[in-house]
Amino acid sequence: MPEAFDVVIYHNPDCGTSRNTLAMIRNAGIEPHVVAYLKAPPSRAMVRELAQHAGVTVRDLLREKGTPFAELNLGDPALTEDQLLDAIADHPILMNRPVVVSPKGVRLCRPSEAVLDLLPVQQGAFVKEDGERVVDEHGRRIATA
Repeated sequence: MPEAFDVVIYHNPDCGTSRNTLAMIRNAGIEPHVVAYLKAPPSRAMVRELAQHAGVTVRDLLREKGTPFAELNLGDPALTEDQLLDAIADHPILMNRPVVVSPKGVRLCRPSEAVLDLLPVQQGAFVKEDGERVVDEHGRRIATA
């Protein structure tokens, strides 16, 4: 693993997917920069940049469940990217998580094992909070059916 393998995770500790993703980063031997984005929200420009580098739209970064998505009518396809960015700036909970930035790319890590594509080899077995085995004792990804 390169010494300068910097990883940033936009993290919500109340989210199981985010906790699992963070644990897999650490299972690769990396202590990431953890951005508690609900307490320290990224700027509008950063959200736009994260979406661009992840190859998705700002709309793709929106979270519906447990957010004011419906009340703000954010499903309206006529809303512009700038309007969506304004909504995320006003309500950071609207940004889906976790978003991970590594030297291998940027990705919204849903499901959490999507982070494995952004990391060096895992250092051992990994089991998600719900008991699902994701990585075997040799650090290899377990194929799902």
